[in-house]
Amino acid sequence: MNQKSRANQEGKSLAAFSGYLTRLVQGKLWLQVLIGMLLGLLVGIAIGPGAGLLESETSQVVGNWLAFPGRLFLVTIQMIVVPLVFASIIRGLAAGGDIERLKKLGLWVTGFFVTTTAIAATIGIQLALTIEPGSYLELGEQIAELSTAPGAEIDAPAGPKFTQLPEVVIDLLPANPLNALVEGQMLQIVLFAFVIGIALLSLPPDSSRPMLELLGSLQEVCMTVVRWAMTIAPFAVFGLMAQLTSRTGWQTLLGLSVYVGTVLLGLLLMLAFYMVFLRLVAKLQPRRFLRDTRELMLLAFSTSSSAAVMPLSMKTAVEKFGVRSSVAQFVIPLGATINMNGTALYQAVAAMFLAQVFSVDVTTGGMVLIIAMSVGASIGSPATPGVGIVILASILGTIGVPPAGVALIIGVDRLLDMSRTAVNVAGDMVASIFVDHRILGKKVLEDKEETDAGKDPGDT
Repeated sequence: MNQKSRANQEGKSLAAFSGYLTRLVQGKLWLQVLIGMLLGLLVGIAIGPGAGLLESETSQVVGNWLAFPGRLFLVTIQMIVVPLVFASIIRGLAAGGDIERLKKLGLWVTGFFVTTTAIAATIGIQLALTIEPGSYLELGEQIAELSTAPGAEIDAPAGPKFTQLPEVVIDLLPANPLNALVEGQMLQIVLFAFVIGIALLSLPPDSSRPMLELLGSLQEVCMTVVRWAMTIAPFAVFGLMAQLTSRTGWQTLLGLSVYVGTVLLGLLLMLAFYMVFLRLVAKLQPRRFLRDTRELMLLAFSTSSSAAVMPLSMKTAVEKFGVRSSVAQFVIPLGATINMNGTALYQAVAAMFLAQVFSVDVTTGGMVLIIAMSVGASIGSPATPGVGIVILASILGTIGVPPAGVALIIGVDRLLDMSRTAVNVAGDMVASIFVDHRILGKKVLEDKEETDAGKDPGDT
């Protein structure tokens, strides 16, 4: 009875949020977001420097005001993402049932994330070697200027030496959990939540129930705030897209079009890999996956933050694909923290692109190092916009490319950041479906397929 009551409680924690979000989805939220993106793109072009309608300073001011709803949306989500991650992971672990099942779940999800991240980085390197996007960009004397330009360097943290590995591992555990919560150190928060969740799992039900009920209330409060934020999502998308286009302009994008195209092709290949994987392992049709995740993917693309869409990811996994809420609450917050497949692919392409621009010969060992660092850097990197460019700077130094080279690609980074975030979120969804499928077998997904049979593809 205790396990059943826990399952009912964790289901109720998503009920209020799910009910409201379902009405939004039925009201074609994906269409609202898509319209917002397209209108933002057109308005951004109109107010940008290329159109000549507004002066540069005026264009920047207008862009900042248009982006206000988007900033409000992101700040609102970031405000509650830490308590939401903390509560979701603990409740997901405590609902796991026993330590052996939890160990199996953790091994599967960690192995999936590490393996797919390595595959993504490998795809990126292979594409960069095949297409050679760096050969299409000729800068001549600007290469030397980039290396010495004031302010062009980005502080890249040095990688730990092997002898420092014990200290690095110890530092992952939060000596002061409150400080980690305040500063938003997501990896430390996840590890702390793991410790608390396992401890609650080992306690008698009567002792753990008050804590779980408190965390359940905290989770419901966080999801209520997310529900409020979702009402301005289309306006947030419009403003963010308008500001991005007005600042970047099409000239910069065209100058790096081959590089941008290489990254986007790699992300599409990674998404195709996910579709084939789901078809073979979970017998899930790719068309159905894309249909049921379109709102989620569009919102992830628009906000450039997998943390911002994490509540919607959990809701989609539970309601659209029949994933148990305990699995979704465990896998998706963890994935938003350590699963950065799209980011790893982008970093691999960018590193090889800049190596080609700077005429740096990357050996096989260097490519392996890029893959290893892409996988390692993905673990614990914040699920927020722009973090990939900083991680890239640390990778460049290890292969002999000046970190100042990131100045070449900063102009188009936001567009690629949006694209790789969508792939990151898709990876979280695939992981939750895969792990749940491995534990429960085919029945959940097959039943869901039967429920959806005969349903109009446009209905969500």
